[in-house]
Amino acid sequence: MGKRKRPDATEALLPQRSQKKHYRQRAHANPFSDHSLDYPHAPDAVDWAVHYPTAPGPPEFADVGCGFGGLLIALAPLFPDTRMLGMEIRVQVSQYVQDRIAALRVTPDAPSHYQNISIVRANAMKFLPNYFAKHSLSAIFFLFPDPHFKQRKHKARIISPTLLAEYAYALRPGGIVYTITDVKDLHEWMKSHLDAFPLFEGVSEEQLRAEGKGLIVDAVYTSTEEGKKVERNSGEKWLACFRRIEVARET
Repeated sequence: MGKRKRPDATEALLPQRSQKKHYRQRAHANPFSDHSLDYPHAPDAVDWAVHYPTAPGPPEFADVGCGFGGLLIALAPLFPDTRMLGMEIRVQVSQYVQDRIAALRVTPDAPSHYQNISIVRANAMKFLPNYFAKHSLSAIFFLFPDPHFKQRKHKARIISPTLLAEYAYALRPGGIVYTITDVKDLHEWMKSHLDAFPLFEGVSEEQLRAEGKGLIVDAVYTSTEEGKKVERNSGEKWLACFRRIEVARET
């Protein structure tokens, strides 16, 4: 008999009806399908007080395709003054993260630790500029994104020249794009596109740690459900990070 999987520590804090097993859904969603989504017409139309009631304001970190919210949960107590937003297209999964955050906010341990995170059900490939104003973000995360293995589906990958223009728009100069995957082909795809884009330059893991971003890098490696699964299977992870550069003609 196989070893029984140990439940996630934060999972144990949730009410029984809010545990992950009640929110299962297929692993990926087609970003080109017509999804029934409500979205703001512009970032200034978002009522951020709904998301961050104790300290309203726009987020600084964006976790694109946040899955079950592992990164948000890990970073929330480490950066209590930084507002973070997860974006997830799947209905059940995004509802799980919303319920998970609500449950954590009322735990007796330290509920103030989780007032700075929230989630929206959104298709980031279509509506990311509707949520984030120019140069408003200091970090964007793409952790274990859908690899879309078939070549004809590569257009659905979350890293592409067109989408990189949107990420560069939302990221402030000096901001970091964090990518990680267990699929080497996807790693090389993301890295090559970011390398070729004129508003990004590669930054090593060692440099990020030297700049005091080691806690973020550690969370990128280990906090997500996908990352933990790779570890259980003794798989490899490929990290690639890029800094948003400043150009003189930008205003």
